[in-house]
Amino acid sequence: MRIGMLGAGTVAQALARHAILQGHEVVLSNSRGPASLTPLVRELGPLASAGTPAEAAAADLVVLAVGWPRVPEVAASLPRLDGTVVVDATNQFASLPPNPRIADLGDLTGSEYVASLLPGARVVKAFNALFAQYIAADPRHAAGRQVLFLAGDDPDAKRTVERLADSFGFAPVDLGPLREGGRLIQLGGPLSGLHVLKQD
Repeated sequence: MRIGMLGAGTVAQALARHAILQGHEVVLSNSRGPASLTPLVRELGPLASAGTPAEAAAADLVVLAVGWPRVPEVAASLPRLDGTVVVDATNQFASLPPNPRIADLGDLTGSEYVASLLPGARVVKAFNALFAQYIAADPRHAAGRQVLFLAGDDPDAKRTVERLADSFGFAPVDLGPLREGGRLIQLGGPLSGLHVLKQD
């Protein structure tokens, strides 16, 4: 699979490393341009490359992992993503710690808002509820596998993400649609930041 990363921070890099270990090609992008990613691409090896956000979005599966304030700008820069599976790994931080503030989206969940900016995309909420160090680490432990909560409105898209996460070593748990499931794992939800293991 060819996986596009919108963002090249700690979460995007952690997922890129998992993907490359499984033989997937990864295209990383950021706001500073492909040249700024040369050292990272060199470190990740021949399955990694750098591109523009539009080039990353042309991949088989796309991961959105940028800071919340940049989500509208990044979404507006992309072509229409009809049918593309987009993993929404964002959290709706209007401002970051030490003075964190959750963006007020009214009745919408964060991923419903993201989906509204990406018409045609099949959005799956995943990887946002885990701290980056737990995404980067081997999800397989002696006591079980790191649980990955996910939510989405398209069953096939969720299965795609589940299979990918399972191949990385995570234990995917489907929480249902973006509205109900997404609310459980977004900032302020009861499963946000809850790191649990599933016994196999």
